[in-house]
This record gives sequence, C-alpha cells and structure tokens, in this order.
Amino acid sequence: MHSPHDPYVRVRGAREHNLRGVDVDIPRDVLAVFTGVSGSGKSSLAFGTIYAEAQRRYFESVAPYARRLIHQVGAPKVGEITGLPPAVSLQQRRSAPTSRSSVGTVTNLSNSLRMLYSRAGDYPPGAERLDSDSFSPNTAAGACPECHGLGQVHRTTEELLVPDPGLSIREGAITAWPGAWQGKNLRDILDALGHDVDRPWHELPAEEREWILFTDEQPVVTVHPVRDADRIQRPYQGTYMSARRYVMKTFADSKSPTLRAKAERFLAAAPCPACGGSRLRPEALAVTFGGRTIADVAALPLTELAGLLEGGSSEAARVLSEDLKSRIGPVVELGLGYLSLDRATPTLSAGELQRLRLATQLRSGLFGVVYVLDEPSAGLHPADTEALLTVLARLKAGGNTVFVVEHHLDVMRGADWLVDVGPQAGEHGGQVLHSGPVAELAGVKESATARFLFDGSPAAARQVRAPRGQLKVGPVTRHNLRGVTAEFPLGVFTAVTGVSGSGKSTLIGEITEEQAAVGRLVSVDQKPIGRTPRSNLATYTGLFDVVRKVFAATDEARARGYGVGRFSFNVAGGRCETCQGEGFVSVELLFLPSTYAPCPDCGGARYNPETLEVAYRGRNIAQVLDLTVEAAAEFFADTPAVARSLGALLDVGLGYLRLGQPATELSGGEAQRIKLASELQRGRRGHTLYLLDEPTTGLHPADVEVLMRQLHGLVDAGHTVVVVEHDMSVVAGADWVIDLGPGGGDAGGRIVAAGPPVDVARAKGSATAPYLARVMP
Repeated sequence: MHSPHDPYVRVRGAREHNLRGVDVDIPRDVLAVFTGVSGSGKSSLAFGTIYAEAQRRYFESVAPYARRLIHQVGAPKVGEITGLPPAVSLQQRRSAPTSRSSVGTVTNLSNSLRMLYSRAGDYPPGAERLDSDSFSPNTAAGACPECHGLGQVHRTTEELLVPDPGLSIREGAITAWPGAWQGKNLRDILDALGHDVDRPWHELPAEEREWILFTDEQPVVTVHPVRDADRIQRPYQGTYMSARRYVMKTFADSKSPTLRAKAERFLAAAPCPACGGSRLRPEALAVTFGGRTIADVAALPLTELAGLLEGGSSEAARVLSEDLKSRIGPVVELGLGYLSLDRATPTLSAGELQRLRLATQLRSGLFGVVYVLDEPSAGLHPADTEALLTVLARLKAGGNTVFVVEHHLDVMRGADWLVDVGPQAGEHGGQVLHSGPVAELAGVKESATARFLFDGSPAAARQVRAPRGQLKVGPVTRHNLRGVTAEFPLGVFTAVTGVSGSGKSTLIGEITEEQAAVGRLVSVDQKPIGRTPRSNLATYTGLFDVVRKVFAATDEARARGYGVGRFSFNVAGGRCETCQGEGFVSVELLFLPSTYAPCPDCGGARYNPETLEVAYRGRNIAQVLDLTVEAAAEFFADTPAVARSLGALLDVGLGYLRLGQPATELSGGEAQRIKLASELQRGRRGHTLYLLDEPTTGLHPADVEVLMRQLHGLVDAGHTVVVVEHDMSVVAGADWVIDLGPGGGDAGGRIVAAGPPVDVARAKGSATAPYLARVMP
C-alpha cells in the first residue's frame, strides 16, 4: 500500500481510447511534459485518464444535488490511480463563446473595473451612486435600452433588399423574400392588395416601395390563386409581411444556420445611435475615472490601462487600483498586454484564450493541485514561449504539479520529466515509450520525439523558388494595421510571421477571390468541421456517399430493394430508431447529470439489424465506419473514388482516425488537416491560392514534416501557399517571409522585414530574426 504522501502519481491499466493497459509513474511537484505524434494517446493519458479521474473523485465528494449543476466527464477506463491530488484543467477546447463574452469577463478583470467606477468614479453633480451592475452591458441595469447591450443595431436598406430594381416583383426583385411557395404567397397577397407586381420595381412610386419593404402593418386579405389546369386551388386568407419584417424575424428566431446566414446578407450592422457602440446606459457613461468613461478604459490595451491606474485620490481608489494592477500583471507577463478588456472572446485564438485562463489561475494562489494544460505554446511566437516557461515555473514553485501536453521542443527541454507516448498514432500507438528525465529519452530507439529533440544538425538548404508574379494587398487599415501594403509573391511558399497580436491574421484576411491575381482561393482554418456527433470524418469529406453507394450495389441490398438512403444514419429507414442513429442514448439520472450510454438496441452500431445484415466483403456498414483511415485504405484499395479520399487523408498524416469519428472529438489541427485533405482530393484546375492559419498547431515535428511535404507539393504543382506560422523550421523552409511587428497590438501592425528567410534572419529590429537564425542551415 502506498503512503498518502506518495511522491508519485501512479497510473495502472489505463485503457482510454487507444491506450493499451498503460502503467506509468509520474513524480509530483514537477513540470512533466507528455509528448508523442498526433493521435498517439498522450491527451487520452493526461486528460482522458488522469484529469478525468481527479474530477470524478471530486464529484464523489460533492452533494448529489450540487453535482447536477456541474459538467461531468464520466469515469475513465483505468485500473487504479494512486497519489493523485485535485486537478485543474486548462484545455484548448473552445466553448461556444457568445458575443457578450470578452477578455474582461474571462479574466474577471471587468468585475474589478466596474467596482472601481462604482466606488471611486467621479460622478456628475447631484447624480446618485450606481452599483457595479450598472456598469455592465450584460445586465438589465447597465445595458443600453436601444441595442440591449450589444453595441450594434442591425438595419436593412432598399439597396440590400432589392439589388436589381429593373426586375418586377413577379420576377423576384425582392431577393430577401423566401423562395418556393412562401415567396409566391407574398407576391399573390401584394397582387390581391392592388399592387402592380409586373411593373419594374424602379417604376413603382416611392411611398409604395417604402410600404412594401418596410411596413409594420400585417394586413390579411383573401387570395384567389391563379388556377393551374391540373390543380384545384381554393381561395385562402393570406397575411402580408414586409421584407424587413421577414428578414428581422428570420434573423432573430430561425434555428436554421443557413436561413440565418441568408437573412444576415440583407442586414448591415451599424454602431447603436443611442450609445455610440459603448453598449451602456447614459447614466453609466456619465461617470469617469481619470477623465475617462468605463467604455474608453475598456478599449485600452491592458499595458496602457495599468499605467492609467497610477494614483487615485481616495483610499477606495487606491485599494481597487492595486487589485486591478495585480490582476493585469500575469496577463501582460504572458505576452497578452496588447488585448483590451472589451475584445470579444470569439475573435481570440485558442492559444490566447488558454493563456488568459492561465493568467487567472496564477492569481488564484491554489496550492498542491495538478494543473493539466493542453499545448499552452499553441499560437505562440518563440519570444512568447520563453515567458510561458517562466509562468509554468511559477505555478510549480507555488507547490503545484504541472502536466503539459506539448509538441514544442523548447517546452520539452524545459521540463523536469518527460512522458513519451507512441510509437505512432491510433492503434499503432497507445504505449508509454519513456517516462523519466528528458536526457534519457535519447536512448529510446522507437521514439519519434527523440530524433527531433536531440538531433542538432541543421536542415538541408533548399533552393528558393522564383515567383511568377505579385499579389498586392492593401493599404490595409484594420485593427492595429495602419495603411499597411504587402506584396505576396505568386507560385511560391510564403510564411507570415510575428509575435502574437502583431496583425498577421488581419493581413491575410484581406486576401480575397476578387483580386485579379488570385484565381481560386482556398482558406483552411481550424474551425470545427461540425458541431454535433452526427458530423464525422466520412460525411465531411464526401467519402460516406461513395461507401453508401458501394453497399447499395451489393447483391443482398438489391435483392432487398435497399437504396443509398438505407445506409445513412441521419434519416429514418436504415438507422436504429431507438437512438435515432446517434449510437448512444441519454440516461436521465435524478439529482445527477444525465449520462450517455451505448444504445440498448443497436449497441452503438447506429443501424437497425436488417441494415446490418448487408455485408460488403464480410463487413457491415457499422464495421466499415469503425475502420481507421489506414485500414480502410487497404479495404477499399480497388474502389478509386474511396481510395482517392483516403489517400489524401493519409498524405496529411490522419491515418489513425476512424471513419466514423465524431467531429466533436477532433482537435483544431485535425479539423484543419481534414479540410486540407478534402481540398487535395479534388481535381485541381488552374491556379489556386491556399491560405492556412497556423497549420502546424497541435502537430508533432514528425507530423509537421508530412504536412510540409504536401504543401510544398502544391507549390511544385504551380499553386501559391501562404501560411501564418510560428514554427521556425517551417519558416526556414519557405521561399519568402513577411515579418510583422515589432510587438503586439499598438506596438505592432507594421511590416518589419520581407524577403527570403536568409535575409529576414538578419533583419534588425525583428522579434523573429534571432529565432529564425538559429534554425537556418
């Protein structure tokens, strides 16, 4: 029996995901890094097993009534874990942040700032004191009544609703109206109301056009439809709805993302006229501190805000200012001083969001816990990675254990303990190859990590390609870019570099398909490929359509009269109706959070027994969905359409994913590579410009090699590739580099250097140059 003061966290028999009965001992009070190729099982060990077990034990201690209020992970598949303290997880998972979520709300800095204004602000003479809620746009007491605290109002205009005034209403002049029957219905009602639906729109009188588009009236009339010879149509009561009313109603109420997106095309967002976009009531905006309103202060970069808080006449002002400054400190230390409190959370990268949460933890002063972090260096410039290591050391010095899942070699070198999982991905991984001091990994032959960590030889020099032309972008004035003009060479590989917040994503966001030199534009980002488990690898790539056709063409399916739809788990017919094709059912537990269990009827197969009786080469459709990409490539080797899709997925290093893997289980990097693979499998015609935002995020150096081979292959085939990148080995292999900076936020937004990597590595005043010089051949 281990003593309660066991200095190790001991894991026995971990079988989560692809882990194969893993036993591992990791010391406490150290910085331990979990490494391995993408999909090797390191997150399954750190998050799926160790963190999940710590959380499960915590729940055991919580009253059953309180448990249902907390999101629960579920018990991990593990024999036992001993020596495990309470754990705090900081993952890259994006919750769905709303437009009301901001840097201030994530870090709790907004609460302190509102308290400062409430207690120590300068009020107009005779004004009564407001409580801190009145300074929040997210409360009824503080929100501007006109825009409900959103800062913007959505309006529509005649130009947006009727793009072609030469058409008549019958010809579809009002494009905002719905298609099919509902649109015809509205036209028939206008006709019944006496409007001329056959005259060109611009010939109608102005007040008539105004009424048709913008009236709030909803008159009801009897409509006598034009009779078709073959259909008897009876008169009916029709209610008129103006185009604006229809668009606003669809935008506000529709549950369909497609319909909402269509409605949004007819709306223009403008700052709210009542609050000027500040989101607050006039009473709150009348209160100042240091001569500024709370909206002015929330828009300042945090580094400037800290400077503004010096001084303060009253004791309350001094105490509250000190509290705010101590909270801002860790955020600035993590290289995020360029952010402002009112910056909306959805505009932050996953790495920025995680570092904000990390800064909040630094302030919390917890002691004796395990912090489990998911790639905190993601999206970090090498200069910021050094600051991150300092912060992790401070968490450890505070008496905590820090477990980090990480691919960054500098973070690995700074660790006390290294757990290397592998040797490869998926079913070829799931074993711990090494658990011990970093230097000892050098002797582990089968480790993919060791080759990169200890091989000091520089990369082979590459011949820089000559561009075939230029794409001029700008002048761009947006966010922190001020009149910036950039030239992207065509037909080569360009890397855009710079510290976090220097304006890289803003600059490449200005490249559009409208520009003459672009041709076809493919932007590959890290957004999820689907929000529900119904969306998966096979459905997203279009692979599943071909697989269903293969099953529908079998003799058994033909004999039973099963078409392609029979083999879809999203429609009634072939799917299991108990779980509606989900494969699992939600079990409601009184006083406990509802839990998911495999469907009792199909056992997780998603289909009904009759559908599963149809086999292709000895496997039914559920068994095919369970194959990994690698296994499926062998299985479908002689079906060209399937083999092409699978080949593209193998080429970007995703051979370990299962075909039916739900979109919700994929990381941002995996989602991005799936999108790239779907692009690669298409027959490419003409010149294409590929834009990738940090494609190596979440990738082990071995996977980066595979991905780079693909991207350089695209350039060799005559296309242009532009990547935003922090990985210096990728930048060193580029043909052209555009370096933004020198700092983040207001200290950035300029092109510091542009040219081949050799020249940029020598550039003066560039934050990237010294790190690039280290890896240059």
